[in-house]
Amino acid sequence: MNKKLEKRIRLKKKIRTKILGNENRPRFSVFRSNKFIYAQIINDETGKTIVSASDMDIKKGTKTERGVSVGALVAKSANEKGIKSVVFDRNGFKYTGRIKALADSARASGLEF
Repeated sequence: MNKKLEKRIRLKKKIRTKILGNENRPRFSVFRSNKFIYAQIINDETGKTIVSASDMDIKKGTKTERGVSVGALVAKSANEKGIKSVVFDRNGFKYTGRIKALADSARASGLEF
């Protein structure tokens, strides 16, 4: 297996031991690929995804602009389901660029981390 991949998997396992979402504060998980960005709000006690969104259907704008729209979309859906505060899980990605834009957009739309 690739050393970078092994290191990434180890980092993810370490993060997931510390960050858990429950019914009151679910986990807001973000995944970034080279093309798209995905966001989910997950209740780890039941193992259910409550809200999810991605930028696969959004065609216009830069990757960062699409990340902003995904953050707003997730926050709007979460507010409709009555979720106000979450635990932010950036999945080992650095808090810059698209990840930061998505998080700031979700905060501006009403989610509390």
